[in-house]
Amino acid sequence: MKYTGQETLGSIVAEFPGAANHFKLHGIDFCCGGNRVLADVVAEMNLDTASVVSALNHGYETAIAKQGKTSNTDWRQEPLTSLIDHIVDHHHDYLHREMPAISELLLKILRVHGSNHQELTRVHKLFNALRTELEAHLIKEEELLYPLIKEYTTLPAVELFERLIIIMNEIEAEHLGAGDILKELRAVTNQFTVPADACASYQLTYRKLVELESDVFQHIHLENNILHPRVRN
Repeated sequence: MKYTGQETLGSIVAEFPGAANHFKLHGIDFCCGGNRVLADVVAEMNLDTASVVSALNHGYETAIAKQGKTSNTDWRQEPLTSLIDHIVDHHHDYLHREMPAISELLLKILRVHGSNHQELTRVHKLFNALRTELEAHLIKEEELLYPLIKEYTTLPAVELFERLIIIMNEIEAEHLGAGDILKELRAVTNQFTVPADACASYQLTYRKLVELESDVFQHIHLENNILHPRVRN
């Protein structure tokens, strides 16, 4: 058995990215809460520890058997600059592309279905609050945090390190804010459940919100649980 439940959530997902899907299934926060021990979180949520750990190990063993241990990039070992480039190219690019599209879809279904589904007004407000926060957040990372990390990797200095610590703490606080909005979005939409009278645009919007949630959680995980700890260490 690979995992015992005494590992932190972040370390598990860092080693086995597929664990994110298992945690998401149970509503376990592996990104902002990545420094917490799995068994402690499971106990607080009144879940069966043995079942959760067993499913996690089964998923890990299945992934190894199908793809081989080296099929996923281990970002704990890659150069920090490569990890940063990956975050920008995959996660930042995704948000820059998808957030405007989701915003348009939400406005469309609010006009058509808002009178019968009043929760859409709240969904619209929450998403736009999230978009505003993330847009500013991405700029802060791309224009401030990442260049400083790249500078630090080539020319380490105490003053630069101290500045990085302050900025990373700010970034992680912003991650908590974004995570809270996403959790509220999931609650308001009843776990992104599409109503019976939903049109194709309604269904597409909710699918895109689910994809956005997954992408943001993975984005936060890479920073909170891998990039920032590596810089600090």
